Amino acid sequence: MVTKTKKTGSSAEVPEIPPTTDTDAATERRIVLTIAILAGFITPFDGSAVNIALPTLGAEFHMNAIFLSWVSTAYLLSSAVFLVPFGKIADIYGRKKVFLYGISIFSLASLAMTMVPSTEILIGIRVIQGLGSAMIFGTGVAIVTSVFPPGERGKALGIYITAVYLGLSLGPFLGGIMTQYFGWRSIFFVNVPIGIAAVILILWKLKGEWAECRGEKFDLTGSFIYGAAVVAVMYGFSTLPDFKGAALIAVGIFGIIVFARYEMRIPSPVLDIRLLTKNKIFALSNLAALINYSATFAVTFLLSLDLQYTKGFTPEHAGFILIAQPVVQALISPIAGQLSDRIEPRIVASAGMALNAIGLFFLSFLTETTPIWHLVLILLLLGAGFGLFSSPNTNAIMSSVDKRFYGVASGMNGTMRLLGQMLSMGIAMMLFAVVIGPVEITPEYYPQFVSSLHYAFILFTIFCVVGVFASLVRGKASSGALTGINEKGKKTVR
Repeated sequence: MVTKTKKTGSSAEVPEIPPTTDTDAATERRIVLTIAILAGFITPFDGSAVNIALPTLGAEFHMNAIFLSWVSTAYLLSSAVFLVPFGKIADIYGRKKVFLYGISIFSLASLAMTMVPSTEILIGIRVIQGLGSAMIFGTGVAIVTSVFPPGERGKALGIYITAVYLGLSLGPFLGGIMTQYFGWRSIFFVNVPIGIAAVILILWKLKGEWAECRGEKFDLTGSFIYGAAVVAVMYGFSTLPDFKGAALIAVGIFGIIVFARYEMRIPSPVLDIRLLTKNKIFALSNLAALINYSATFAVTFLLSLDLQYTKGFTPEHAGFILIAQPVVQALISPIAGQLSDRIEPRIVASAGMALNAIGLFFLSFLTETTPIWHLVLILLLLGAGFGLFSSPNTNAIMSSVDKRFYGVASGMNGTMRLLGQMLSMGIAMMLFAVVIGPVEITPEYYPQFVSSLHYAFILFTIFCVVGVFASLVRGKASSGALTGINEKGKKTVR
């Protein structure tokens, strides 16, 4: 394979390894997509499988409702803190390198999870898993975007996101079976062979590095301010309604403002704020992602607890019910991705979020006597909505920036996803703290638990309604954003 170099805005030469023929290009794309599919599968599988195992895990370690929430939240918080910094590190030092280290760390942490003796160590290792996940998601979408041309990008992203949804689909189902028959630790062990297969493929077949910002200085100060602000906001949610919780949230919001002002003053920011202030499509597409994940992520967590606590289902049975939503997501996502290559991504994505709003509204009427077929229909509706939203919205984000920002854009997209997921879990934790209190969920507290579900789904419905408007007003993407043609009619490499 012939090696070429390309000048960037810095004085450094950036090595590129383009394929020499169309056949080489097609082969490289298939290899990249295969690796991305493996990596995209294991992290959501882990998250969704853990949700179904939480009651079993909580019983073994005698966790209260808030500690139980932290099993999922610690992973999300760590991922959110590190995603943007590692997106930038990948742009500077090479996306392949960061991608490889991320899968390795995630797999080793998964192995360690099979041997944890206490709640504290369990949550600590979940933080390390989150670090590995950030390195994966901060680079995976960027690498796929780098090797697929604009006309094929939506389809490729749709296939990648299908792998993500396949992980979500199999998580509750297989997680329930494994928890029932092999114990909750088996959920983490299954990540290890998949991670090893991905590492072997990367070392054997992946040739490029994709470091378009090689030579730039990494913004350590900005990364620290950003991480501290995110931690303050999320920890504050878990301690509400105490004054300390409100104070921490205020400190975190102030930290985010300080971070934004600092990033606008330095030459090599970890997050180029101009992408948000000068690029309307990029900013509003990320806002739409934030709102959508804020409104939908905790649904599986809350319904998993509801099915096992108030309805008395086994983990296996609960997982079989919850699989309805991600299965539909997996079926619709590649179709939605292809649609976004031909028509406006915002139209497809907005329709998806509208379906989510309808589904969440129906969930707000959930009771202990709600028939299962009714719940499954709502899950199917939510699955269709999320499938229509995610890949078109990701296509809009990645197609709205120049290739040197792919790592940061990928990291930003992943960060909006994780911040939304954290906010969703934060709302669940806040409602548990206010309505139930720091107690183990037992039959005497079931009425308060069901009330907290109603409040959560009402808030999530409102979020989605606002999100539909944020998605629609992002504006129409220029032809250059989607086809790789600039305003002067010259072909551009995106």
